[in-house]
Amino acid sequence: MPTVTMVVNGQPVSKHVEARTLLVDLLRNDLSLTGTHVGCDTSQCGACVVHVNGDAVKACTMFAFEAEGTEVATIEGQAADDGTLSNIQQAFQDHHGLQCGFCTPGMIMSASALLKDNPHPSEDEIRAYLEGNICRCTGYHNIVKAIIAASGQDVAAVTAE
Repeated sequence: MPTVTMVVNGQPVSKHVEARTLLVDLLRNDLSLTGTHVGCDTSQCGACVVHVNGDAVKACTMFAFEAEGTEVATIEGQAADDGTLSNIQQAFQDHHGLQCGFCTPGMIMSASALLKDNPHPSEDEIRAYLEGNICRCTGYHNIVKAIIAASGQDVAAVTAE
């Protein structure tokens, strides 16, 4: 079995994995980072989004060995060491951008990638960016509000209330 070495949430990791092991399975099963969810197994839902070298990636579409030498960030690495939520996590809480919470880790990781590339997105840009993430509970309106708030924009001024 090949050995995969990477940095996950700032910590070096080295694991033996079968060649067919998906990154999402390595994270969940071998590293116990269960915030990265498996929702569909077809890369449609976005519940498994993580960052690989700063880019948003659906972890169910990537073999673990493809992450050799990379830096991987998961939802568990978003809060501060003392448990203080990140700006995006806090905005999701403040603006009720979650209900059941299943899609939330993938949404937050996608939102983080969006805000890195586009610090002040419009409502339409947010909705277009999140097309690869499915939420069956919220209707997306509060998720969009949360991302706008996390960007530092005035929610009421940007959204069509």
